[in-house]
Order: sequence, then C-alpha cells, then structure tokens
Amino acid sequence: MNKQSNNDIINPFVRLRELLGDAKPGIEPAIDMTIGAPRHAFPGFIKQVLADKHELYIKYPPIRAIPELANAIGSWIEQRYDLQGHFDADRMLLPVMGSREGLFSAVFTARDMNERDSPVALIPNPFYQVYASGALAAKLEPVYLDAPAENGYLPNLDKLGENKALLERTSVLFLCSPSNPQGAIASKSYLQQAISLARAYNFMIFADECYSEIYFDEKPMGILQAAHLMSGDFSNIVAFNSLSKRSNLPGLRSGFVAGDHQFIEKYARFRNVSCPQMPLPVQYASAKTWADEPHVEANRALYARKMELAEKILKNHILFEKPGGGFFLWIKMSDLGGGERATERIWKGCGVKMLPGAYLAKEDLGAPKGANPAHNDVRIALVHDLETTRSALERIVSVI
Repeated sequence: MNKQSNNDIINPFVRLRELLGDAKPGIEPAIDMTIGAPRHAFPGFIKQVLADKHELYIKYPPIRAIPELANAIGSWIEQRYDLQGHFDADRMLLPVMGSREGLFSAVFTARDMNERDSPVALIPNPFYQVYASGALAAKLEPVYLDAPAENGYLPNLDKLGENKALLERTSVLFLCSPSNPQGAIASKSYLQQAISLARAYNFMIFADECYSEIYFDEKPMGILQAAHLMSGDFSNIVAFNSLSKRSNLPGLRSGFVAGDHQFIEKYARFRNVSCPQMPLPVQYASAKTWADEPHVEANRALYARKMELAEKILKNHILFEKPGGGFFLWIKMSDLGGGERATERIWKGCGVKMLPGAYLAKEDLGAPKGANPAHNDVRIALVHDLETTRSALERIVSVI
C-alpha cells in the first residue's frame, strides 16, 4: 500500500508531452493511441432528439432525473443486472454530467456520511486520476492499493482486510471493473468481499463501471448485482456509469450514480448547491439511448474484432494478455527498458504514440527508480477504425 498526501496529481498526457518534447514521429501520419476517447459512430437518433427538445435549454434542469430518464436508466439497470422489482429509480438514482464529474463530486458526500480521524480514500494503483483529485479536494488522504498481475490486476482485499487501522480511517474505496487501464473484471466473490469490508467498517464503495458494456467473454457483474445476491440491499455502495463508452457519446456528458438511497439523498442535497445539472434536452436524448441496445451490441462487436486483431498481430512478438473488458491493451515493455523508454522508441521509430503505464500509477515517496508498479507497462487505446488499428499494431511490431 502506497500512501501519499502530496497534491501533485499531474495529467498523464501533460507528462507524455514533456517526455516526447519536440521529437518527430518516425512515420507519417502519426497514430495517437493514448487517449481513451471513443471514435465509433454514436446512435443516429441523438441529433433529432436534441433538435426536437432544443427549446428546453431555456429552463433550469432539475436535480433528479426527469421521469423518462429515470425510467430508462432504472429499466436498464434492472435488466442488465437481473434486479427486476428491486431497484427504485426515484430513490436510488441521480443523473450526473458524466461519470467523471460524479466520481469527483461524490467524494465530499462520502466524507461527510461518517466523520473519521485522518480520513482516507482507497484507490487502486494504477488508477484514473479523478479518484485522487476528488480525494484531495475533499481533504482525504489518497492511499494507493497496488493492483499487480498476480492479483488479477485488482487490489488485494485479503491484505487490506488485515489493516484494521486503515479501514477505520476509510471514507471511500474506489473500484473499477472492467478496470482502466488493465481491463480486469472483478468476480462476484471479489465484489462481495469488498462490500463486506465496507459494511463492517461503514465506508462507501464507489464502483466505476463506465466500461461495463465493452467485454469479450464474460459479462461483467455489477456491484449492485453482487450486493443484491448477497443481502438484497444496496447499503454502502453506489455505481457510476455513463454513455461515453457504452454509446460513444463522451461529449454528451451524460451519466448516472445509483445505489444506497441514503447516500443518494445526501448527495442530491450537495448537488443542489454545488454541481452542474444535466440539461433537459440531454436528459431526453439520454433516455432514448439507455433504452436502445442494438447500437451497444454493434459497438461491442467492433471492439471484439479489434481485440482479435491485436492478439493475432502481437502474440508472437509481445507477451500478450487479452483483457476481460474495456478497449485498452496493457502490455509489458521490460525488454525495451520499461514503459517510458518504449514509448519514446516506438514514437521515434514508427510514429505510434502510447501512454507509459507509470503515468497512471504512484510509487512510494523516495522509492528507487522502477518501484512504480506500472514502470514496465504501456497503455494502448484501441479506439481507431480497424485499418488504422492494424497499421498501428504492425508498426509497433516492426520496431520491436
């Protein structure tokens, strides 16, 4: 477990620009595979809904979801996680302006739910930077839980359970499944173990499930589903999801938080005075999008084809490990001197831009070079079309 209270959370893409500097790509045109921004087509009906409802931009939107959106998300949650009749969207749901905004702002409510001495936020390592920035903004100390390959790229909950002193200080535990960047899927038993710890020590679990609909073999279990199978209620847990990855709509800024009704009530009060609300036209467009599955299935199939392509091209040249979900490759580059050196070499050699894994992780303060748990890794985002993806992967192999 790595503890840090310094507030130097740096955007990984800023660090990448500093690493590459003025270096020119080895081959033009360059191919950027760093940012996890979906580039597949979004549902065509979105434009018409926004146009039809454009006059509603004149109104301030409500804190709670409009009935159409609440019903659409509630129905999706019940069907996706087999919760028919057990999810009350009126009490257990709030719209947020994308899961990122929700994950940041909800930390304040988690902190205030139960006062702690020297409160902490537990964060998987590597991690999505908003977890740490939210914790620091809410005056929680980030504590990073390494998620190595030997533990399935998830934090070791057995080890965490032995640290009673830390758990008694915990306000929130962040979990991500499928995880960013490794694509690891948490099992039912893993999620239920985390829920048991949260309830024993009365802290919140924030389950980041924004990649839930991009998977290749096993459909990821959600934390609401795991809790229902365990106890029938959603105390101490909330799930965050959005249309960004599911429906290729990151610019719509449409997501939700769902779960513990007591938390949702307190969070709604907080949002009422401090957070942006989803515009009404966006709520109507989101309602129709959550109710439509064919575009999600087509999206998932395209990612599956790219993952198969990556396996075919890379498996004889790189230690390739197919992720359970998400659209990232998480690849060790030890033979090229680690993630940073590999990123430089491949950019200068063939014009493909990757992200060093170390930029998504933290090491102990004062630790020796290479102690970062993702020092040897790189993240490659498979967000381009098939031919661009093929070209990029073949270029990488040519350099290696």
